[in-house]
Amino acid sequence: MNVVVVESPAKAKTINKYLGRDYKVVASYGHVRDLPAKDGSVRPDSDFDMSWEVDGKAEKHMKAIAEAVRGADKLFLATDPDREGEAISWHVREVLKARRALKDVDVKRVVFNEVTRNAVLDAFRHPREIDRELVDAYLARRALDYLVGFTLSPVLWRKLPGSRSAGRVQSVALRLICEREAEIEAFRAREYWTIEVEFQTEAGDRFTARLSHLDGKKLDRFDLDSEAKARAAADKILAATGFNVASVEHREVRRNPFPPFTTSTLQQEASRKLGFSASRTMQIAQRLYEGIDLDGDTVGLITYMRTDGVAIAAEAIAGARQLIGNEFGGRYLPPEPRLYRSPAKNAQEAHEAIRPTDMARRPADVARHLDNDMRRLYELVWKRTIASQMASALLDQVSIDITDPSGQTRLHATGSVIVFDGFLKLYQEDRDDTAEEDSEGRRLPNMRDGERLARGAVNPNQHFTQPPPRYSEASLVKKLEELGIGRPSTYASILQVLQDRDYVRLDKRRFIPEDRGRLVTAFLTSFFERYVEYNFTADLENQLDEVSGGRVDWKALLRDFWRDFSTAVDGTKELTITAVLEALDTELGRHFFPENGAGTDPRLCPACSAGRLSLKLGRFGAFIGCSNYPECRFTRALGIDPDGETGGAEIALGNDPATRLPVSVKKGPYGHYIQLGDSENGEKPKRVTLPRSIKPESVDLETALGLLSLPRQVGTHPETGEPITAGIGRFGPYLKHGPAFASLGADDDVLTIGLNRAVSLLAEAKNGQRRGPQLLREIGPHPEGGVVGLYRGRYGPYVSHDGVFASLPKGADPDSFALDAAIPLLAAQKIKGKGKSRRPARRAATAPANGAAKPARRAAATRTATARRKAKPAAKKKPADRPTRRPPA
Repeated sequence: MNVVVVESPAKAKTINKYLGRDYKVVASYGHVRDLPAKDGSVRPDSDFDMSWEVDGKAEKHMKAIAEAVRGADKLFLATDPDREGEAISWHVREVLKARRALKDVDVKRVVFNEVTRNAVLDAFRHPREIDRELVDAYLARRALDYLVGFTLSPVLWRKLPGSRSAGRVQSVALRLICEREAEIEAFRAREYWTIEVEFQTEAGDRFTARLSHLDGKKLDRFDLDSEAKARAAADKILAATGFNVASVEHREVRRNPFPPFTTSTLQQEASRKLGFSASRTMQIAQRLYEGIDLDGDTVGLITYMRTDGVAIAAEAIAGARQLIGNEFGGRYLPPEPRLYRSPAKNAQEAHEAIRPTDMARRPADVARHLDNDMRRLYELVWKRTIASQMASALLDQVSIDITDPSGQTRLHATGSVIVFDGFLKLYQEDRDDTAEEDSEGRRLPNMRDGERLARGAVNPNQHFTQPPPRYSEASLVKKLEELGIGRPSTYASILQVLQDRDYVRLDKRRFIPEDRGRLVTAFLTSFFERYVEYNFTADLENQLDEVSGGRVDWKALLRDFWRDFSTAVDGTKELTITAVLEALDTELGRHFFPENGAGTDPRLCPACSAGRLSLKLGRFGAFIGCSNYPECRFTRALGIDPDGETGGAEIALGNDPATRLPVSVKKGPYGHYIQLGDSENGEKPKRVTLPRSIKPESVDLETALGLLSLPRQVGTHPETGEPITAGIGRFGPYLKHGPAFASLGADDDVLTIGLNRAVSLLAEAKNGQRRGPQLLREIGPHPEGGVVGLYRGRYGPYVSHDGVFASLPKGADPDSFALDAAIPLLAAQKIKGKGKSRRPARRAATAPANGAAKPARRAAATRTATARRKAKPAAKKKPADRPTRRPPA
């Protein structure tokens, strides 16, 4: 008998089918042991000796592996083909050796990049030994993370109360987010103007051009920085006697396809196109890799998903080219296969890019076997891979210069037309932040040099420079990769840890640092700057890669790091709280005390009007206090309260330009809302509920006016031609298409949701793909107040009002079910006492008919039983078996 160890039970089931009866495949459920979370697990004074511990959950799995190995001929360690997978195999072998379970057992390591029959069987024909250099790199990385975390975090706790912890890579990622926020706060918008002029050709075609030269001088961006200058420039154009085409330049541009996905590019595109978080993307990719049941045959649909390689196997290229020729024709097939090279030096992750295991397995062929998210991610991988082998796209870029007779005034127009779509027929990569001026897709009419043009309207347009955008998950992953910080397999855990520790939050898919995160970053940059420098962290990653390649000794790397790091930590022992406060106050003063625009000192104490506000540290963290303490005891929290609430205070946002009525954020018994104007003559002002995804303190006038203008038309449905509208109802943000409703997802913005996403959500609601009850439509007002809603639930359609739920009669059509039928149905259900809210109302105390003594004894007995239950600790629920999460970087 041969025993095989893999990481997950799903993969174990699949591989067991491939190998047959002579093999027994068992799962380790991830890592089987780790460094205990206590001081002394890594001992620098003992040449970095490390103590490992098998935790309680992993112990059960190790016992099963040890039992399976006893009496076996061979043990094959078939964990994932990366550094972490190599480490798991090493840990399993070491634990089994310590338990003397490997006597006369031949131990081999096998790796495969895809879970398919051919790949697995070929891997077992070519086993190898455990790669010691990859294990050494893992040990070095794990020791570094432990030493930084367990040495730096206590310093934070002592010197900066309220802090959670620090990490070798996460602290650098946090610094990126905090520095971007500081850039945004320091940003001051600058006004500039452009002049757009409409022209008509001799053939009658219209187009617009932008003023580029005035008085013979090329205009810089800020040359027209006021309305007066823009109007003066427009008057000169209006005064010109005529305009001619000075030059027409055509340039053919070739756009090449993107390489197949790496881990980071998959995370980026899944974030942009599908709205997935990095961790969600990796979870779905893991399932696609481990195997899906396709009509009785379990097979992995994609190759291994933790990689920074962009090359794919020759047979995969051949399969892609064959499909392109058959599906799209010879024009879309380049003469030679496209070969991609990765700049990454990390040898342990230099395997194939993420691709389908079978190029001929189209998304439509497997859609019925996958849930919606798996189908969408598989389709993304399939399209990207096929497109990577398609022909380049050809674009005709046109540049036209227009001048007046004097040559002193010139205008410029550009356009771009796709001559041959090539790979764009199948796939186009999204961008995080679109360029302010993008002429792609804008077509210009045919013109010749010297052609006379008829001038039309002259339009001065006002603009303001925009601050740099906050990082999204996609753009942050891209930045980390560009800087060489972390590795593809660690990005998802890095982003998750920052959110779990409340250092950052995601708002409209953009990272915003919390005050706690900014304090930690300011502390680290002030007193441990070297260890949160981008170059230092990237260089350390390169050294770890050198360990993987056997070119650097891992303990020598640790000795060099620990010598300087321990010295830096020792240097903070004499650091006083006063020095910490001064450093943080200097670093974050602009953030906590922004200019108020009134010319007054933002640090002036509002209570005593004499003291100066500054950062203070208390037992539970930092706060703002007055310098005149204890005479003045004014304090306030750093920002908003922990729940992001503003209390009951009204927030004035400004006046509506159209009505001149005040716009404000208010809080009522059911939450925050936007209000336009005030109550007059008993008439209620216009109000709209503030979506839960928008925090009250982050609302500005533009957002508030957008919410007040709802519902808005998103677009026209491509199938029915009917409008799709987005609005906010009693049950939250929704989409409406004819009689159909669909609730918006947590990450969808009612103000910006586009047509494609809207159509997708409506289709999901119609097909019942979205989990939980779905609001189909609001039927109408109930006589007792409130609105009657029609829902699709797990057991069919039902109506709801005020906590009463009533299923529609059998055969009733949800699309035509009316209010006059819903009201008696709800009334009947209410009388029955069914369909109530899940929270039962407290029963009123009633006097018993035959005296109070007996119920009193029952009540006493009940209280005694309750006391006993409280005294007895509840048994802990046994957690379900899941693969152990890999330790974050």
